[in-house]
Amino acid sequence: MSPFSAEFLGTALLIVLGDGVVANVALARTHGHGGGLMAITAGWAAAVFVAVYAVASTSGAHLNPAVTLALALRGKFLWQDVPSYMCAQLLGAFVGATIVWLAYRRQFDATADPATVRGVFCTAPAIRDLGSNFLTEAIATCVFVLGVLQIAAPTHGLGALDALPVALLVLAIGLSLGGPTGYAINPARDLGPRLAHAILPLRGKGDSDWGYAWVPIAGPLVGATAAALLHGALFGG
Repeated sequence: MSPFSAEFLGTALLIVLGDGVVANVALARTHGHGGGLMAITAGWAAAVFVAVYAVASTSGAHLNPAVTLALALRGKFLWQDVPSYMCAQLLGAFVGATIVWLAYRRQFDATADPATVRGVFCTAPAIRDLGSNFLTEAIATCVFVLGVLQIAAPTHGLGALDALPVALLVLAIGLSLGGPTGYAINPARDLGPRLAHAILPLRGKGDSDWGYAWVPIAGPLVGATAAALLHGALFGG
């Protein structure tokens, strides 16, 4: 398997499991309906664990343009490979969201609230203040990427043994910093499914909130850049 294929597969798996738990908790007439924040954060942490473990040996399991950018800025990943990794991550996220829709089609049809339907695919702020929302995403991603850079430091990429600490890091961020924006901390995780929401024939889905879409893209990329600079200042190399 090529690194591109591994990034595609890993990100698709991440979204199938991550957006899948959101669908199970949020949509009407599921066995997990109303499971709450803990179910969602635990589900996303498990999704990260499985996805990282599945492809770590092939691609380093970035699964996130913010991680790819930070590793390139730290000189631990080739800039020439950045576009292909990011494209694979975005495509994988789109396909993963489409698979979730196929699995939950009847539940999507049974859910009347367009915001709930959209929320399965992509993030939205609890209080809409784009400047504050951007800052929250940047801070959460900076914390996440700093942790990933330290976890990946010995190998310049995530290995299978790193899957558990990265998953625990995602769980901690979700519980601590996830409240204001839903902690995208990953541009592909938000943009790929948002594109799927816009394209798929969802009943009564409403708009895809493109006015907010830049926040979970720009915030994580800025946060990742800050993390790379801070990591270099603290640890050198």
